[in-house]
Amino acid sequence: MADPLRAIPLFDFVKGADRRRLAADVIETRYRKGEFIFREGDPTEYFHVVKEGAVKCVKTSPEGKEVTLKVLLPGDLFCCEAAVFDGTPHPGCAQPMGDVSVLRLKKTDYFDLLRRNPEAALEVIKYLGNRLHEAQEQAKVLALETAEQRLAGLFVNLVKRSGIRDGNGYRLNVRLTRHDLANMVGITTETAIRIMGRFKRARLVSGTAKQLVVLDLPRLQALASASGLVPVL
Repeated sequence: MADPLRAIPLFDFVKGADRRRLAADVIETRYRKGEFIFREGDPTEYFHVVKEGAVKCVKTSPEGKEVTLKVLLPGDLFCCEAAVFDGTPHPGCAQPMGDVSVLRLKKTDYFDLLRRNPEAALEVIKYLGNRLHEAQEQAKVLALETAEQRLAGLFVNLVKRSGIRDGNGYRLNVRLTRHDLANMVGITTETAIRIMGRFKRARLVSGTAKQLVVLDLPRLQALASASGLVPVL
């Protein structure tokens, strides 16, 4: 029987009987675009990890405006910060960006493992610390960089995480709308469209937001790193 924990790098340190017990508790569920994995305000009963496909975390403002906070790819845990704390509901929605497979693990089962294995608890602390650092870096990006630098940095990050070699460039293995791109770097959709037009004329990228090819990664890296910061997903 395949080990579902192989899709979760954070659980690599779990061995032997603990690993077999934990693997038996993992639930795999498939979702289609338009469905919800969970909604904002739902109780946090599970840790979630993307096995196949891509998931976006979305936050809705009181005025009803949706903002894409993060794109998650295979191996990524999501909303684990909320799941760690008892009584904290999900701070946003999780939506598939196509057909996806998601692994779920009850947080009560995982907490039982942590109580038996201090090494596991330390790994979780490290993981949450890295997530906090990512959030701080993202705040710096939004505060200090130009719109062009933010979008260039987003493309660089997407190439690192999901880029597939395509001739001299990289095809992104994740489908994003122009609205998604704009939300992820804190700009308007109209601004994202204008910058995309400039990037295409400069032969930095080609295609559409839903099927984008990065043609000149070094130039995008130079633009994104002009202030020393690169957005994180």
